[in-house]
Amino acid sequence: MDDLEYGPVELILAAFDGDEPDPGVFDALAELAEAGTIRVIDLVHVSRSADGEVTYTEVDESGIRSGALDLVASGLASHEDVTEFGSMLGPGTSAVLLVVELLYATKLASRVMQAGGYVVDSVRIPAPVVNEVALAAAAAVEEGVS
Repeated sequence: MDDLEYGPVELILAAFDGDEPDPGVFDALAELAEAGTIRVIDLVHVSRSADGEVTYTEVDESGIRSGALDLVASGLASHEDVTEFGSMLGPGTSAVLLVVELLYATKLASRVMQAGGYVVDSVRIPAPVVNEVALAAAAAVEEGVS
C-alpha cells in the first residue's frame, strides 16, 4: 500500500483581542510551512457580534495582512465548521480559524494504516496548560530538593 498523500488535518480556533491578529501569528505559520512541519490549507477570520451573530470571511479576501502564506485549499472550512467554532467565541470577539495539515505526522499515519491500524482518537492539550503543569511539576521537584 502506498503512503498517504495527506497527513492529518487540524482545525484550530485562535481568538484574540481586536479585529485582527498580530502579524507575528502569520509569520509563525509561514515559518512552520516553510520548514515542512505543516501545510496551511485554509484561514478564516471569524467574528461574533455583541448580539451573538457569527460572521466570517476567508483571510485572503478579508484585507488582513497574512504575510507570505500560500493557502492550499481556501474555502475548505465549511459554513458548519465556522458556525460551530464561532459559537465558542464570546460576544464582541474575533478569531482566526486555522485549517492546517500536520505534515510531520503523514509518515506515521501511513505506517499505522499499512500495519492495519487506525487512530481511535487524538487529543491536543493546549500549550498554556502543558506549560502550567510542567512549571508546577518543576517547582514541586525543586521544593523537594531544597
